[in-house]
Amino acid sequence: STSPLPRPVRYFIMKSSNLQNIDISQQKGIWSTTPSNEQKLNRAFWESTIVYLIFSVQGSGHFQGFARMSSEAGCERSQDWGSAAFGGVFKVEWIRKESIPFQFAQHLLNPWNDNKKVQ
Repeated sequence: STSPLPRPVRYFIMKSSNLQNIDISQQKGIWSTTPSNEQKLNRAFWESTIVYLIFSVQGSGHFQGFARMSSEAGCERSQDWGSAAFGGVFKVEWIRKESIPFQFAQHLLNPWNDNKKVQ
């Protein structure tokens, strides 16, 4: 008999334009992103064992923490972010809420992005 292939663990860097969006996410346990990112995340959610989202505010030079995606993105939109460019809201469970400088992750390279540093 053949056993099914193991489902992978997926990781995504989520860039936010501001720290307020990260604060809202940490308080409410939700996130929203662009429709094109939403499609990628939904596919990963269904095809993976677990999906980790690593958050960073653009230009901050830090990661602000990481969370586990705990639902797929639905049709419901949130006014919390104040942007019509975002798709549906999905649930996240924050695992670590801490500012970590990129320099602490210099050893992490992304093989799907020409082995560039993860930041």
